[in-house]
Amino acid sequence: MSEKKTPVAVIAAQVPPRNKPSVYPDPFAARMLGRTKSQLGEIFGLANFGVNLTRLAQNSVSALRHAHSKQDEFVYILQGYPTLHTDEGYSKLGPGMCAGFKAGTGNGHRLINDTSEEVVYLEVGDRSPGDEGSYPDDDLKAVLVDGKWKFTRKDGTPYE
Repeated sequence: MSEKKTPVAVIAAQVPPRNKPSVYPDPFAARMLGRTKSQLGEIFGLANFGVNLTRLAQNSVSALRHAHSKQDEFVYILQGYPTLHTDEGYSKLGPGMCAGFKAGTGNGHRLINDTSEEVVYLEVGDRSPGDEGSYPDDDLKAVLVDGKWKFTRKDGTPYE
C-alpha cells in the first residue's frame, strides 16, 4: 500500500477549491455563495494550523460575523478592496493590508466584498481543540469536536 506523497511546493492559485463551499448548516450555508476556499495547508498535511487562499466574488462575504474562543485568526489581502466588519464598525482594506483576530476577545469579524472586482486573500487560523465560535448577528453557536464543527442554535437546539 503506497502512501500519498506530500508535495514540497505548489502554485497556490492552482490548488482546487474545497468541494463543500461551507460547513454552516442551512439556512446559513447559502449566504456563503460567491466564496471559494483552496485549503493550502491541507496539501502539505499541516495539522496545527490551516491556511486558505480565499476568493470573494462581488457581493459575497468571507463568513458570518463570528469570534473564536481559542483560535487566533489572521487575514492578508492579496487583491481587491474588501470591507472588514468588526464590533468597531467597518474598515476598508486593500492589497498588502492584514488584520488579526485574537482568540477570546469576542470581537465578531468578517470580510465583505461590496466592490465589482474579485477579492483574494490568505486566511490563517490555528486548530485549537475545544474552540467555540460565537455569532453576534445570527442564532448560531459552533463547537469544534474531534476536528469537526458542530452547530446549534444559541439555546443549544440542533439544526435539522
